[in-house]
Amino acid sequence: MNIKRARGFTLLELLLSIAIISSLAGLSLPVYRQFQIKNDVEVAATTTAQTLRRAQTLSQSVQLDDTWGVYVQSGSITLFVGPSYAGRDTSYDELFDVPTTISRSGLQEIVFDRLTGEPQVTGSITFTSVLGDTQTVILNDKGTVSY
Repeated sequence: MNIKRARGFTLLELLLSIAIISSLAGLSLPVYRQFQIKNDVEVAATTTAQTLRRAQTLSQSVQLDDTWGVYVQSGSITLFVGPSYAGRDTSYDELFDVPTTISRSGLQEIVFDRLTGEPQVTGSITFTSVLGDTQTVILNDKGTVSY
């Protein structure tokens, strides 16, 4: 008489597997979080550069027969139409969120002249993460954006 043995995992093997998977997950979460914060800085810089270029293009094409600008503050980037952020038409605002782990320094409000697309102010905007990673967006007097 042949008795076939049941195949499967013992309780000890199952608990050991769960412990190993839990340990690996616990070790990888801090690394993932650091990667995510570093990526947030790059995304903030890229979004700012693209928004500046969009505002410049809209000003050059005299879209809505007005100037366009960008307002960068902690937590958000706003594309606006009007002579200034305070004097803008809020119905045309385009808002982009910036994670709270990112702080900003440098230029805050940039408005581009109609037709020429030249910025009224020049300088840089620096984004810094809570981990110390930085990305800088530079705007020159001709409106060229680099980062």
